[in-house]
Amino acid sequence: VRKAMKDRFVTKQPGRSYIEVDKRVHEFLVGDTFHPKKEEIYSELQRLSKQMEAAGYMPDIKAIPCDAEEVNKDSVPCHHSEKLAIAF
Repeated sequence: VRKAMKDRFVTKQPGRSYIEVDKRVHEFLVGDTFHPKKEEIYSELQRLSKQMEAAGYMPDIKAIPCDAEEVNKDSVPCHHSEKLAIAF
C-alpha cells in the first residue's frame, strides 16, 4: 500500500486515519474524542486490548515520551488514529 501511495504521489497526514464504511468516509485523529460514536469506539478498543493482553501481547511503551504521566502510558498506544478507525 505504501509503495502504491508513493508511486501515485499520495500522502497521508500524520496522526490521521480514514476508513470507509457504508460508502461514507470517517476520519480519525490521534486521541480523537469528537466522533459521534466515541463511547462505542473506546469501549471496543478496551475490549480488544484486554483480549490481546490475555493472549500475551504487551505494548512497547519505551517510545512514549518520558514526560507522559506514568498512569497514562498504558493507554497512549491505544489512541493511535489507525486503532480508532479499526475499532470503529
